[in-house]
Amino acid sequence: MAAMEFLPVLFMVAGVVLVATVTLFVSSLLRPANPYLAKNMPYECGMDAAGEASGGRFRVPFFILAILLVVFDVEAMFLFPWAVVLKEIGLVGYVEMFVFMVLLLVGFAYAWLKGALEWEA
Repeated sequence: MAAMEFLPVLFMVAGVVLVATVTLFVSSLLRPANPYLAKNMPYECGMDAAGEASGGRFRVPFFILAILLVVFDVEAMFLFPWAVVLKEIGLVGYVEMFVFMVLLLVGFAYAWLKGALEWEA
C-alpha cells in the first residue's frame, strides 16, 4: 500500500489531538482553581473514607454483574464480524460460532442458577 492511502487517517489523528489539546488548554484557563482539603479528599458512596478496605463491606454482586457484562460484550464483539463473513466461512464457521454461543449460554445459566443476577440476598 502507498503511504498516501494513510493520509486521511493521519489527518484524523492530528485533528483529534489538536481538539483534545485545545479543549484541555481552554478549560484550564476558564475553570476556577480553589482546591481545599475537603475538596481533595477521596469520595465514595457518600461516606468518609476511614479504615482499611479489608474492614469494609463490599457488595460483590456489582462486581459479578460487571464481569458478566464484559463476557457478553465480548460475545457481541465476536458476533458482528462473524455475521459479516458467514457466507465465506461456510458450515464449519457456523458450527464453531454456535458452539461458542452455547458455551456462553451455559455460563449464563450457571450464573443465573447460582444467583449472580439477584440484587437482594
